[in-house]
Amino acid sequence: MSAAPDRMRPRLVREASSDEGSAVAEFVIAGAFVVLLLLSVVQLALALHVRTVAIDAASEGARLGARSGMTLDDARERARNLLAESLSTAYAQDVAARTVVRDGATLVEVRVDAPLPVIALLGPSSGLSVTGHALVEPS
Repeated sequence: MSAAPDRMRPRLVREASSDEGSAVAEFVIAGAFVVLLLLSVVQLALALHVRTVAIDAASEGARLGARSGMTLDDARERARNLLAESLSTAYAQDVAARTVVRDGATLVEVRVDAPLPVIALLGPSSGLSVTGHALVEPS
């Protein structure tokens, strides 16, 4: 005897073996995963942007402090101003400048310790540390 046609099977059995509605659940799961992946990429890009801006501010501060007639306070202030204008004043809190001698050359070193953005611009206060150097011009 042949198998009973689908219309003759009990309704409960037909509904239990149906795949109706599973596409919606799969879409929600896949959509959430794609959104999470996208937000992770955006957060990584933001962290790299903050790091690049901090490196640039430290380097620019060191270049200014190394110019003839400029002081370490000028270097520190330049780096702070760049960080405050580009990111936030929270990133300009811990900026230090000093002179160092390497291989007989006198350099100005500007060090920036800033928060590492983990969620948006929030993160641990000393997660990012960068330095910038510049050769001191003769007076």
